[in-house]
Amino acid sequence: MKINMFHARTIIAGGAFTAVLLASSAGFAQVDMKKRPSLVITNQSMAGNTATSSPIYNGPVKTPDITAAQVNSGAYFQPTQTIVAEKVSELKSDLMGLQSRVNNLASQLKAMQARSASMAGEYNASVATINTQLQSGTTPGNPRLVQKLQTAQGNLDRMSQNVADLNAMAVEAANAASMGSFLLEACRSAYGLSGAVEEDHAALAQVEDQVNNTIVTIDRVLNEVNDDITRTAAYLSAERSNIRTLSLAVTNGDYYGASLASRPFSSAPPSTLMQPASYAPSAGISAGPGPAPLTPVAAVPLSNPRPLVKIKFDQPNVEYEQAVYMAVNEAMQKYPNARFELIAVNPSAGNAAQVAIESTRARRNAETVLRSLSQMGIDVNKIDLSTLQSAEARTNEVHIYIR
Repeated sequence: MKINMFHARTIIAGGAFTAVLLASSAGFAQVDMKKRPSLVITNQSMAGNTATSSPIYNGPVKTPDITAAQVNSGAYFQPTQTIVAEKVSELKSDLMGLQSRVNNLASQLKAMQARSASMAGEYNASVATINTQLQSGTTPGNPRLVQKLQTAQGNLDRMSQNVADLNAMAVEAANAASMGSFLLEACRSAYGLSGAVEEDHAALAQVEDQVNNTIVTIDRVLNEVNDDITRTAAYLSAERSNIRTLSLAVTNGDYYGASLASRPFSSAPPSTLMQPASYAPSAGISAGPGPAPLTPVAAVPLSNPRPLVKIKFDQPNVEYEQAVYMAVNEAMQKYPNARFELIAVNPSAGNAAQVAIESTRARRNAETVLRSLSQMGIDVNKIDLSTLQSAEARTNEVHIYIR
């Protein structure tokens, strides 16, 4: 068979090779398809070869559209256990423990304040009863007033124990404040941890706010505790001086007044408007065991040369406390920072034995007056002691000078 010209095209489909020959002549070869030769030359399309009807291209692929409802659905926000979530759980546990401690501190503080108020009321009631009875007149060492005095002293002692408890509470509150600062820093550091989801940061923000609120409560408790300590300590200091003066009044059955130590200017520094006086040993006064008493030399003394108080012990029981209290009270109102000089004066007449006996008695009387001044609230460090033999004295005397 002759083929003048042909155009061949090869197509690979289903693993079979087919060659198609296009002839321009009228005749063409007849092929028996049942024998399935490996090479077939024909211009007819193969039956069942549908793969060649639509060519294959690597064109663009359209992805499915994602809507906002799909993003905000519960499928995205599935529970996820992260390292930050574990840190949040740990911080919450520590915060609950801290809040429990703070609540206990607040409850203890309220209870302690209530006890202090009750004891202060009982103390002032006892003191008011004693002052009222002393003002109206009573007997020396009245057992009823002694019992009230013991009750007042017991209240002061319990209030002093409250101060110790408040100090312990202040230490515990300071520890709680340190714990709160640590938790706050831990919360802020957890924001920088890697591997967190959105819910973790939201939980961290909530814990951070709760820690801040707890720190504010701790600061409030700590401030109240410190205020109570300062106020109660100052109250106890003043009332202990008052109770000593009151005890002396109950013993003698006579009213004196408030303690001389309770003065707002008792600890004020001296004024620089006036040149302070210079001091030198006093002439004519024999010094005792302590340093020699000093008298002003370059400046005029605050008081007159005569003593502020002169007490003559010419009888067994000399009631001198009221007069001494009034004189010292008036002097301290004028000169809050003044010093006092306590001189034991004994007669110089008689033999050496009589002079020695009178000197001993004068010293004992001066010691009694010194204890009375201390009970009235005078600081013993502001009192100078000395002795003096006088030819003019007829009995033992105690002189008080203001310098």
